[in-house]
Amino acid sequence: MWRAKWALWRWLLLASAACPSMTAQQPPAPQAAPAQAQGIETARQGMQLLMDGDFDKAILVFRQVEQADPESPLGYVLEADANWWKIYLTEGNLIDPDVFEALSEAATPYDAEFQRLSNLAIQKAEAQIHRHQDEARAHLYEGFAYALKARLEGLRDHALGTARAGKKMRNLSLTALKLDPTLYDAYLGVGIYNYFEATLPTYVKMLRFLILLPGGDRELGLQQLQTAADKGEITKGEAQFHLAKNLSRNNERQYEKSLETFRTLVREYPENPLWKLLVGGLEIRMGQTQEGEALYRDVIQTTQNPQSDLWKSLHQQAQKALDRRSGHGGAATLPFLFSLSPSPFDFGPAFQSTKHTTKARRVGNACMVMRMSAGRPAIAELIIRA
Repeated sequence: MWRAKWALWRWLLLASAACPSMTAQQPPAPQAAPAQAQGIETARQGMQLLMDGDFDKAILVFRQVEQADPESPLGYVLEADANWWKIYLTEGNLIDPDVFEALSEAATPYDAEFQRLSNLAIQKAEAQIHRHQDEARAHLYEGFAYALKARLEGLRDHALGTARAGKKMRNLSLTALKLDPTLYDAYLGVGIYNYFEATLPTYVKMLRFLILLPGGDRELGLQQLQTAADKGEITKGEAQFHLAKNLSRNNERQYEKSLETFRTLVREYPENPLWKLLVGGLEIRMGQTQEGEALYRDVIQTTQNPQSDLWKSLHQQAQKALDRRSGHGGAATLPFLFSLSPSPFDFGPAFQSTKHTTKARRVGNACMVMRMSAGRPAIAELIIRA
């Protein structure tokens, strides 16, 4: 028996001498497989098309990612993102750079496909996590899917749905960063959560007690969005969009930095007229009236005969905004009264949907204050922007 034990022990010693890695340091973490790296590069090309406003071509690219790796959530979540942008262009307030709201809560033709793709991406990601396969990216992509759900709920002013999806987005993004701190795209999710949770109105923050929402941090959220905008691999343009919008809000008033970020979007994605429209709106707010109105006219001309119906709403909103600034909106309207202000705003979209009760109520309150404050528009502006 002792001879058998000695033979086994000698074999182990010889094996460890021949393979030092068995007793020495562990091998480094595996790099992305060639197929996965190719999928990420293809996804980046699709995101370039998406942010440049070519949604249909972007979707074709994302489907290539799906076909190359049907079990990966990446292609599905990015195709869901393309459908989110279609929804946003169809029903969103596209004029005011600091506003993130829908002009109508009616379902769009893109809602069903958005829900199917985002749910499928979540299923694929959870399956990968269950198999312990590329868990960091699986958490990242599942977090991105919940980010899209939160964005749609937030666009339509559904506070509880936004909070629930946002909480999942935050937790998944933090897990992705814990597993791989170099996944800078995950900073988009945690940055959005930290900023908006910290800046929610008091009545909305009551949701914390209902679903145990973690607290946020406004400054940290802006820093995290900046990190995603600077270092993001896939969601760089998305992070720039959210960062610029947040910086233009009344509680930030970092207009110069917001304007530069929007102008960066114009430079990097010149075929997307949305970026020029947002630059124009912010320039008007900053008193650069001629430059802003010139961009409105540029956008109107560019989208005069669009190849896609997606740009019709943007064209109409740009035209109405310019008409209001030219005094064609009617002397009895609030925008006409606000034209007396050196920093006018475009409030016309608030009247386009009777369903948008929050905005309508604020406009009504502002009209009352206008009468009570001898027609001082600045006070009414603050009420509508509250």
